[in-house]
Amino acid sequence: MTGHEPSGPRRPSGSRRIRNLTLTAVAAALAVPLVTAPSEAAHTPPRTGFESAAGARWTGADEERSLLAAADRHSDRVAVDRIGTTRQGRPLRLVRIGGGRPAALTVLLVCSQHGDEPAGREACLTTIRDLAYATDPATLAFLSRTEILVLPTANPDGLAAGTRGNGDGLDINRDHIALRTAEGRALATVIRDRTPDVIEDLHEYRATPPYYAKDLYALWPRNLNADERVHDASERLVERYVRPAALDAGFSSGRYGVRADPVTGVPLGQTAGDGQERILRNTAALKHAIGLLVESRADPLSEAERADPALGQRRRVRSQRVALAALFAYADKEHDRIRAATARSRAAGSADRGPVYLGGADNEAAEPGRILADPPCGYRLTADHYAGARDELALHGVTSRPDGDGVYVSLRQPARRLIPLLLDHRATYHLTNGQADTAC
Repeated sequence: MTGHEPSGPRRPSGSRRIRNLTLTAVAAALAVPLVTAPSEAAHTPPRTGFESAAGARWTGADEERSLLAAADRHSDRVAVDRIGTTRQGRPLRLVRIGGGRPAALTVLLVCSQHGDEPAGREACLTTIRDLAYATDPATLAFLSRTEILVLPTANPDGLAAGTRGNGDGLDINRDHIALRTAEGRALATVIRDRTPDVIEDLHEYRATPPYYAKDLYALWPRNLNADERVHDASERLVERYVRPAALDAGFSSGRYGVRADPVTGVPLGQTAGDGQERILRNTAALKHAIGLLVESRADPLSEAERADPALGQRRRVRSQRVALAALFAYADKEHDRIRAATARSRAAGSADRGPVYLGGADNEAAEPGRILADPPCGYRLTADHYAGARDELALHGVTSRPDGDGVYVSLRQPARRLIPLLLDHRATYHLTNGQADTAC
């Protein structure tokens, strides 16, 4: 594991690892292993194409559709909805599992936003199947108080082409502010309407040995506008659950984006993982969800994996499964703490207090010129500016009221810390130029 990173404007919390969190304990909390009662023997759980091929190939689109349809038919706790269509006409499907009570904790899994990173998708498909067909009391109890939402293929066009970007060549994971892609817009709608408490974003990466070559990296939201409770709960998820579970399962683990000395673990620099608001990990926190990024290592670890790619592909999926099990253990054990953190984050927006940061991260102080120490009361938009951003503001859950021939967007709403990032001309990825109202 990497050592501690240099301190930044926010002191990290929860860095002490739970050493006795074994993979067995994580799996027991979720009952990950599939258990089928004798009375259900006729309902044979479907296998993914990946499983049928022992990891030699990835699951095809038709195989995914068949698996989801079978899970939907088999269990009344599973529902599959089409939430959008890609430019090339492929469906975007959202799977809902459990969530028997209105107050249930909601966990959203966003699988393989980059089409050339398929291991997370495979882990999501087998997880959907296992939860749909499980009959053991522990899993059923977990699902009675937890709603699991899964976008198993977040980038169908990219998956079909084997490309990072979507059918337009756009990186979906750089579109969670602008919302130019059909995929980004569909996901924004889910986050707005379902208000998930936890969002996991599943990715893969290619190593640069020896300083950046762990089996599994994870990271929390680094954007400085994340509510402190959401930030700390997210860091706790990474440091006390996901990374220890990876280590106990025999995988090496680190913090995503941090290059470290392979012997001492001392950080040597940062290659990625910054505070950009347009990345889902950070957008999740701005929308009051605990955020988690997981990255499995995609390149071969050994000569054996080079000779037999299926070995490496199975290892990649297995590491993603370990991270998912750790997430579910966290959601099950810390249900009340999670709900309190996300609820308080939403409520804090309406209080209209505190600075808004246009740059920086939790390990990199924002430059003075990038801090709105005394944010405006709101932003006025002309009719033309509003027309160009109306749909995106609605997808972000931002409300407005008529104001002359335009609209007024008050900061006194749950999206308070997001609004300047959308409307202030100094924000890096702003949608349009709003006129700041400072006469509070």
